[in-house]
Amino acid sequence: MTSAAVLADLPLLARRTLGETVYAALSELLASGQLGPGERLSLRDSAAALGVSVMPVREAVNRLVAEQALEVTPGRAIRVPVMSRGEFEALAETRMAVEGLAAARAATHRSAESLAAIRRAESAFRLMAEERVPDRVRLVAMNRDVHFTIYRAASLLPLQEIIARLWLKAGPVLNLDLREHPERVRQGSALRRHAEALAAIEAGDGADASAAIAADIRDAADFIIAHGRLPEG
Repeated sequence: MTSAAVLADLPLLARRTLGETVYAALSELLASGQLGPGERLSLRDSAAALGVSVMPVREAVNRLVAEQALEVTPGRAIRVPVMSRGEFEALAETRMAVEGLAAARAATHRSAESLAAIRRAESAFRLMAEERVPDRVRLVAMNRDVHFTIYRAASLLPLQEIIARLWLKAGPVLNLDLREHPERVRQGSALRRHAEALAAIEAGDGADASAAIAADIRDAADFIIAHGRLPEG
């Protein structure tokens, strides 16, 4: 799927707080894996798809470039960065530590409402993953929903913000993996780890919740490194 096709599905935006709203929309495309490594993003196409002028799109893109979620090439094109193997490994290890912390806190601080939300997210992902031909793009987004529903249950906004920035970088690589290697879903690793995380959170076991989320990230990273086309570095 090209960036133009993805942008075409975005809703038109209200004219208030345009810079923030455009930033949120583009961040969603990155974090949910709807844009892959190396894909270019046109300011004009983005503005047209969102029903805004180029100015708030440029503002949002500049912010994402500063966060290293997008980059400007020597030819002034805007694209999703192509992550090296070393960069991806470092990102995975960072995610294991930070997201494991959030899962541990979720297990000890979750409310009845947040636990119900985690159960719904885990169930939706499982049902999609078990379909004969799952929608790969939706599956990536649902995987993210499982993770972020858990992290919201930790009730630490600064921690959620840190994780959100990590996912701006991780999302495009995870999407590339599921586009080209749907067998990872059929192997059931993510299903098993999500179920383990849910069980630990239900039991109030922070250590097991952290271990399950860290293992989920590690499993995905190992598969991507073994089967992907990440450049050395």
